[in-house]
Amino acid sequence: MYRFLLTPRWWGINVFVVLAIPFCVFMGSWQLGRFEDRVQGHKDASAQSTANEKAAPRPLGSLLPVDQTTSGKRATATGHYGKQLLVPDRELDGRTGFYVVTLLRTDGGDGRALPVVRGWVPGTASAAKAPAAPRGEVTVTGALQASESPGSGGAPAAGGLPAGQLGAISAASLVNLVPYDVYDAWVTLDKADAGMTAVPATAPEGSGLDLKAFQNLGYTGEWFVFAGFVVFMWFRLLRREAEFARDASLGLTESDAPGTESAPDASDGPATVSPQDSPESASPETARG
Repeated sequence: MYRFLLTPRWWGINVFVVLAIPFCVFMGSWQLGRFEDRVQGHKDASAQSTANEKAAPRPLGSLLPVDQTTSGKRATATGHYGKQLLVPDRELDGRTGFYVVTLLRTDGGDGRALPVVRGWVPGTASAAKAPAAPRGEVTVTGALQASESPGSGGAPAAGGLPAGQLGAISAASLVNLVPYDVYDAWVTLDKADAGMTAVPATAPEGSGLDLKAFQNLGYTGEWFVFAGFVVFMWFRLLRREAEFARDASLGLTESDAPGTESAPDASDGPATVSPQDSPESASPETARG
């Protein structure tokens, strides 16, 4: 009954199934591993954030460049405040406001400046609402952050902002706004200056349970469903082919099955009637009888 499995058609079907199922299982397992990595990264970032709050601050130069391990660590730097800019459309505690960013010309001789988020102010960005930076030499302490990408944090991208405002806190955004080099990093103060609220540090990019993590979980389910669908379709084709082979071996087809009546074949031509069976050939006596 199952000799049809040795036909070229079924050889092709079987090879496809043998290759498709492991591939689907492998892809589903890989997507599941990606999801688990993101979950573990989220846990590590949370633990690291707690440890960073308790750790002693370190000099800025020892934490650069910013990466997954140094992002969020407390850094300290000394210098003089310079140009001040505002970053609009930033949310904090469910309210919209703006960051006050002041560039700190660090002591060290290289002339570079460190963007320092001195705090957050509710409402529309306005230079009149932003407290002035302290004068003289200052030492700042806060969480080190990586440069933002344009348009992050809900702020507009590069263009369309009034003078004195900034879309993203990054060296690329500041290069045309200040006449000196800027660190490819920024610091948010542990304690905001008077009249402002401290901006909490954010987790490194890619370390949280974002939409991509749940996309990985969804793809995991899809690949395993595909594997099950391949098995289901193979079994269904096998069963139908086996039933057809069994009927053929018993001499049963759709036209020969019991209870069916074959229609007359038009190729046999019109049916002929013998003279004896014709009503016109019957004698009058027979007709009257």
